[in-house]
Amino acid sequence: MSNAPIVDALVFDFGNIVVDIDFARVFEAWGRAAGVPAADIARRFAFDAAYEAHELGEIESAEYFSTLRRSCGIELTDEDFLAGWNAVFVAPRAGMDELLAALAARLPLYLFSNTNALHHAYWSAQYREILRHFARIYCSHELGLRKPSPAAFMKIANDIGLAPSRLAFFDDTAENVEGARQAGLHAFHVTSVLHLRAVLAKELHITP
Repeated sequence: MSNAPIVDALVFDFGNIVVDIDFARVFEAWGRAAGVPAADIARRFAFDAAYEAHELGEIESAEYFSTLRRSCGIELTDEDFLAGWNAVFVAPRAGMDELLAALAARLPLYLFSNTNALHHAYWSAQYREILRHFARIYCSHELGLRKPSPAAFMKIANDIGLAPSRLAFFDDTAENVEGARQAGLHAFHVTSVLHLRAVLAKELHITP
């Protein structure tokens, strides 16, 4: 590794950065349970105000599932909704555990996820092995703030105890990257572990 990284800590998104996610798996599970084509559910589903409120911790999961019954036109129990909801998680990205281990030996690592209480409970247990590399995990439903709000990144920087300019952030969503940049972080849109390694080396002088 280089001896001169230009930041003091690294902050990572969770879904499609550390662990792959796939919403098609959710719609397929709900479709099987409801006897409805998954494509119909996918067409009706939206990342709407209720979805965001759920991730902000403003509504409980039971209330969110109630909105899904109306918006998706399916009658499922909360248990069936939950089983499909957690099917979104696929597996840790190949090579990510090794990369995080190498990085954690050099700099403190943090995780920032737009998530909800049910998902957090699931993935924090399911993927505890790869999550061991992070000094702290920040979740939108606990912060009361979501990406891409610059205020969310400012709050995390303040909690970590570093100026935003001393943090680097990695996300697979360009909008979230822009929000982090507005807050003063070095922020990068990355699409794979290989891409992440290249960004670390070129932009931050870190070559694991």
